[in-house]
Amino acid sequence: MNLLSIVILAIGLAADCFAVSVCKGMTTHQLPWMRVILMALLFGLFQGGMPLLTFFLGIGFAQYITPIDHWIAFVLLAFIGGKMIVESFKGEAEKSSQSFSWLTILTLAFATSIDALAMGIIFVPYPHQIAMAVGIIAATSFVASLAGSSIGFFFGKKFKLNVELIGGIILIGMGTKILIEHLFA
Repeated sequence: MNLLSIVILAIGLAADCFAVSVCKGMTTHQLPWMRVILMALLFGLFQGGMPLLTFFLGIGFAQYITPIDHWIAFVLLAFIGGKMIVESFKGEAEKSSQSFSWLTILTLAFATSIDALAMGIIFVPYPHQIAMAVGIIAATSFVASLAGSSIGFFFGKKFKLNVELIGGIILIGMGTKILIEHLFA
């Protein structure tokens, strides 16, 4: 597998991190940089770690998770999206502290990395490239998450929409898209 293929794969895997980070950035009135960096680190670690996990566990593991990975992603994204929609109707003081909670960040990092779990199989024939691939995937997801949070924060402040509601709908839409793509592929 060449470098360009790995970079394209990394960008594709980072797209979910970017979208989720935009949603989270839009939902806060003051960007908590330590939490944003933590989220970006976790997204990078999970996106890079999942292919590495599958690579080491091998094809046997992938055959068990691949049939249900889309359901896991759907349930987690729909849950977080639903929670955001409910929070969109709460007062500002109630919801601002929960937007970047540890549990939410960890759940989103896991949910967005489930598709990366299957990618480890791609590298089984190329064991000499797994370290480089994991590094590129992790770094791309880290940068995408930082950029997404910043962009979301900027647009959330600029347009004054009910971004928590919009973000929740987007996350549910992402989960539904993942589910439909896998069910009808």
